[in-house]
Amino acid sequence: MLHIIDARTEEPAPAAPVRRGPTRVQAHVPARDPAGLRVLLVADLLIRALELDGTPAWAVLSGPAGEEDGARLRAHAAALGIRPFEAGGTAGSGPGAGQTVHVMSEGHAAADDATTGTTLAVAPVEPAAPDLADPDALRLALLSRHHHARVELGAAAVDEARDTLARWRRAVARWARQPSRPVPGEVRDRLRDAWEDDLDTPAVLRVLRRVEEDPDLPDGARFETYAYADRFLGLHLARDVGAPQ
Repeated sequence: MLHIIDARTEEPAPAAPVRRGPTRVQAHVPARDPAGLRVLLVADLLIRALELDGTPAWAVLSGPAGEEDGARLRAHAAALGIRPFEAGGTAGSGPGAGQTVHVMSEGHAAADDATTGTTLAVAPVEPAAPDLADPDALRLALLSRHHHARVELGAAAVDEARDTLARWRRAVARWARQPSRPVPGEVRDRLRDAWEDDLDTPAVLRVLRRVEEDPDLPDGARFETYAYADRFLGLHLARDVGAPQ
């Protein structure tokens, strides 16, 4: 079962109701800045993990009050591969609204004493204006650090992410030309254990690196593993399948 660390208790808490009811994921983004984008990204990952676990999720955004800032935030989020969030909404409203998980920055979580439900806190981002020229590389650079850890998006970190992404996409396109093989059960379990343990994206990426380097895995199994993991990561790893090599 998917668990996250509740910022209020600092203890693991289930992210889904026991009876598989819906989970309302509310992202609190008071300003259009890198920290706000990271909050939305973590909320997006939570929704992806819930859906992979068979739990319906309702995505709600409590965003910037200004119309222009709200529009820019949504545009930047879309560039990062973050799926749309509905605006507004109150606790207890929505389609069969059940459990609520609030996703917010560390500073917002520390000062908040009004919301009810589970709170997932997200650490800050530096610098103040990350480069959105290559959004998938930026997304991978953010995923390379746990959401409880501060992340520095310097040029070196984004360049490393860009190189890794290019290498993986070439490899996935090459593996796709071989007969398909199922994701090995042990590998599937390690992936799920990673993202169900407080959305541990660095652990997910470590599993993919081991799969990439394992000489005993057939290429068809590597392809299916990366395609499966990408349902959580959202990095478009199969984008170059069928393209000339």
